[in-house]
Amino acid sequence: MRYFLGIVLALLMCVITPAAVTAEAAAYQVLVFSKTAGFRHDSIPAGVEAVRSLGAANGFTVTATEDAGAFTTANLANYRAVVFLSTTGDVLNDGQQAALQSYVDGGGGFAGVHAAADTEYGWPYYGQLVGAWFKSHPAIQQAVVRNEDRSHPATAHLGPTWTRTDEWYDYRTNPRPNVKVLQTLDESTYSGGTMGADHPITWYHSQGSGRSFYTGLGHTIESYSDGNFRQLLLGGIQYAAGVTATPSAIEGEAYTSGQGVQIANHTPASGGRTLGHIDNGDWAGYSQVNTANAKGFSARVSSGGAGGTVQIRSGSATGALLGTVAVPVTGGWESFQTVTTTLTGSASGPLFLVFTGGAGALFDIDTFTLSTAAAPVSPNVHVFYYPWYGSPSVNGAWRHWEQGGRTPPADIGADLYPKLGPYDSGDTAAIDQHMRWIRQSGAGVLVYSWWGRGGYEDNLARRVMDAAQREGIKVAWHIEPYANRTAASVVSDVQYLNQTYGTHPAFRNAFYVFESLKITDWTALDQVTGANVVLAQTTDTSKIAHFSGLYTYDAIAGATAPGWQQAAAYAKQHNLIWAPSIGPGYIDDRAVPGNTTPTLARENGAAYDRQWTNAINTAPNWVSITSFNEWHEGSVIEPAVARSGYQSFEGAYGKTGAAAETAYLDRTRYWVERFQPSIASAVASN
Repeated sequence: MRYFLGIVLALLMCVITPAAVTAEAAAYQVLVFSKTAGFRHDSIPAGVEAVRSLGAANGFTVTATEDAGAFTTANLANYRAVVFLSTTGDVLNDGQQAALQSYVDGGGGFAGVHAAADTEYGWPYYGQLVGAWFKSHPAIQQAVVRNEDRSHPATAHLGPTWTRTDEWYDYRTNPRPNVKVLQTLDESTYSGGTMGADHPITWYHSQGSGRSFYTGLGHTIESYSDGNFRQLLLGGIQYAAGVTATPSAIEGEAYTSGQGVQIANHTPASGGRTLGHIDNGDWAGYSQVNTANAKGFSARVSSGGAGGTVQIRSGSATGALLGTVAVPVTGGWESFQTVTTTLTGSASGPLFLVFTGGAGALFDIDTFTLSTAAAPVSPNVHVFYYPWYGSPSVNGAWRHWEQGGRTPPADIGADLYPKLGPYDSGDTAAIDQHMRWIRQSGAGVLVYSWWGRGGYEDNLARRVMDAAQREGIKVAWHIEPYANRTAASVVSDVQYLNQTYGTHPAFRNAFYVFESLKITDWTALDQVTGANVVLAQTTDTSKIAHFSGLYTYDAIAGATAPGWQQAAAYAKQHNLIWAPSIGPGYIDDRAVPGNTTPTLARENGAAYDRQWTNAINTAPNWVSITSFNEWHEGSVIEPAVARSGYQSFEGAYGKTGAAAETAYLDRTRYWVERFQPSIASAVASN
């Protein structure tokens, strides 16, 4: 349990200018692998150059190799996605196969192009990963590709059909039962196809905690200069890299409010039911679906009636119109088609579908997807993160949750109860969810609570960094007051963290030193501040010599911001980093019974808004948030649930139920966009 010192800010004496420190590269890395042990496609060089060009224009860098030695756990951790570009035959040994499997199942991305399906026939996992193995193909010829699902970033730019020339693969099995098909071939439009009426050619699916995309297109050299194919390839790579949201099918009948609509039973529908009995002017609302950053809508529909139009709206049945899509007469209530549209409007709020058309029954909706653009994050908004929790199922025993004499899981040392329950900081699923939530908040850097080399948190650091990398989040460091800490040991810590994690793509060489005032002479920092940012925790500008700047940490003091303007002015004058800390509230009664630390009520979000306003008014370099998940102190923005005996976020910013659980994440993004107008602009243009 940490205790607040009241108001603490740290100034940094920095040879790095604020501009140099705050500019954060948005790029990620992609590995393109094109080794062949069988037939070699002459289009491989054109494919490599196409991916390089796409990367240069879309924020990722490309490493191209035919050296299978690149497939090690350590090396693959540098990449958001691996592209198998027309590989053939047995190209990986057992150890390399294990590294690739661990990488993808652990959250990495795989994108296979064309002959990637003609690879590793003796490795069962690879068949699952790619989706289906190559069987045969006829001569190169023109065919019609049917774009079955145009809600995915790989196909959103295409019309219902696409006529092109390529080498059309047949596969040993139909992958449909295990993947989500994006494109099929119309075998009636070319000669030699053997799969019949259902001939998938492009698809995607989740694989463990990772993602897999495959397209059978891309045999010819000309493919890689075709704008439509290049966009397909880009969307597949971006999906694999996890930088575009993956649309998830939502049952039409899962509406939470509505007018006129009812549930209808239809055997061919998903779950055997649809949203039905739809007449002109009816509507359905989905409080569980947020329209923020929505860019595409796709629905599986049937109509034995009049057909009509779906209006996609945000907030209410009369709210902002995001787009519309026409629903044709499909020939019967159990004959389904997919309709798709691009959304051009923009709004944040629950989804509403409004139905218009002629007289009588219009159509049914089976399932629909709302695809979204990945929202950007700010490199200048940092959130303090605590990896010190343990549970019997993962750690072997409770850790930290039992603080205050509590008996988890029902009774924990916190006045709020986490949505994930009393989780384990080493649980991969919990870590991945945390990183998704941090991205949702708009914070681009988590500040990792670190208590010394070889300790509990140090041993979990790489796991957290891997997950952070997948979400485009950077990891900075909170050097805590471990036993016998000195200025010299902190210098050694900075060097150790750089040496141990500095090559990791999520690494950020920024170091917050908690309780820095307990050490009076920080001269030793001069050894590391030339290449690193090291912040002191204080507002006393006489105590920041040798630092690169200052922060406050205190989640209470931000409500009144004592000394903030003076500290900010000093930092600006001396070219130092000013990173005031703000928090949504503070309460530690269950974790520390009898503690006299004051409580800061959340006031349904008003306290958080005041602190954000106070911070922005000082024109800071960074804003640091206390905290993402310090549950003992009740300062969390991590989602909490309503539970008897605990406080909750119910009513925060007027939200209730599931919307209230993420209220502080959503409000953080609201303030991030006001602190960093460029982030708001990026959201608007996505």
